Amino acid sequence: MEHRCDILVAGGSLGGCAAALSAARLGKRVILTEETTWLGGQLTSQAVSCPDENNYIESFGCTRTYRAVRNNIRDYYRRNYPLTPETRANPIFNPGNGWVSHLCQEPKVGLAAILELLAPHVSAGRILIWTQHKPVEATAKGDKVTSVTFRNLETGDTETVGAPYVIDATELGDLLPLTGTEYVSGAESRADTGEPHAVDGPAQPDNVQSYTYCFLLDHMEGEDHTISKPKGYEKFRDEAPFAWTQIHPITLEPRYFSMFPDEEGKQSLWTYRRVLDKSLFAPGAFPSDVSLINWPMNDYIGGNIIDKPEDVVQKHLDAAKRQSLSLLYWMQTEAPRPDGGTGWPGLRLRRDLVGSWDGLAQYPYIREARRIVAKFRVLEQHISPEFTNDPLAEQFADSVGIGLYRIDLHPASGGYNYIDIGCRPYQIPMGSLIPVRMRNLLPGCKNLGVTHITNGAFRLHPVEWNIGESAGALAAFCLDNDTEPQSVYEKEGRRLEYQNLLQSLGIPLEWPRMRPA
Repeated sequence: MEHRCDILVAGGSLGGCAAALSAARLGKRVILTEETTWLGGQLTSQAVSCPDENNYIESFGCTRTYRAVRNNIRDYYRRNYPLTPETRANPIFNPGNGWVSHLCQEPKVGLAAILELLAPHVSAGRILIWTQHKPVEATAKGDKVTSVTFRNLETGDTETVGAPYVIDATELGDLLPLTGTEYVSGAESRADTGEPHAVDGPAQPDNVQSYTYCFLLDHMEGEDHTISKPKGYEKFRDEAPFAWTQIHPITLEPRYFSMFPDEEGKQSLWTYRRVLDKSLFAPGAFPSDVSLINWPMNDYIGGNIIDKPEDVVQKHLDAAKRQSLSLLYWMQTEAPRPDGGTGWPGLRLRRDLVGSWDGLAQYPYIREARRIVAKFRVLEQHISPEFTNDPLAEQFADSVGIGLYRIDLHPASGGYNYIDIGCRPYQIPMGSLIPVRMRNLLPGCKNLGVTHITNGAFRLHPVEWNIGESAGALAAFCLDNDTEPQSVYEKEGRRLEYQNLLQSLGIPLEWPRMRPA
């Protein structure tokens, strides 16, 4: 049986949720699929619930609906948790008080915030959600996708969906090879892009940023929650390596951390991505803080999983899981303590807070995906302060949104170290959403027309949401106006109509004239 809808959104990433929401708000029927049991991608099923955001995020720098997600998160805590009076009175309180982000919360609260936005459209029948559905096949006729087939990972059954427009919002850009859409992966060569930080010599498709199986811990002092020693523990411990001294991603100099905030002059990794600070809640409400473990020590660089046979993919995913569990085992048993002892056996893996049996996030934190070959490719030269004295990045007349984050690349499977350089407040050009050939497929998250380098600034939570939201609105606009994305991109009048629509939806298209914080 083939199901039909106006717009198929494959992948319930942050971008996928935003795409479905914007299309449904414009009256379109959407089927939204997701491989895991949770919508929300990096915010939820990948457990990166301390979103990486720009420094202006509390007042500007995101779309209206992304701000609604953030507001919903705080409102969820106000409605359901016993906050202290001081916390409740703070309009921008941070539930976890993590120092990496203005808003750190439990993954399940991010999920509730997203579902709250989608709920009226689900009730109205405009959005149909299929979780545990993975795309396995697609058909295309000429330059158009005609259908995509999904496998139900719970039952093994398959379902096929046909739609006039398809948005690939999967974490790795899975529809691109299935549909024959032109794409690249890994690192482009400097000869191709002219980017100062691109690789010398030929392109390196396997040079892809590390991915991470995140997990949540609390600390039950005096108890023993030590897990079984993972297979390969010593190798992971020594090669990662597991240590309180880590490399600074910008200066590449050593920097010194502690586990808990009790060592003078050292930053605490426990509070780095803490998602629940018990001091913000009524005394006795929680026995411990809860912290998200997404550290350099559990970044997996052992192998790329894009365009690899399934057995190779599973081998690397299994190793990435064992690396994260090995980090936990090290913290429980061997990590140096300031009192001269080793290990905190009271560290407890919170399986219940990530929705998985093994206690790790349902899906690895993906930093880099396949990327479409687009009408326009965003280069380092467009957004880096090395190429302009202007406080803003290069301006684009076809802007469909904005973003700001450092060009932040973690160590890659090709053996490369951190690349972390500045970035100007930038615009998302429409041309980066338009494939060079396919006429009804749009990217919905990290798979737009950027490079290995600029992906480092475009992969973050509010930017991915903006990409998906603008893609969903573009598909709806094309249906309403009997046109196609390429035509909207090429014809100024149509483009201006579409940009006016985006602004009416609360999507800012430009930054004010200011210097980055």
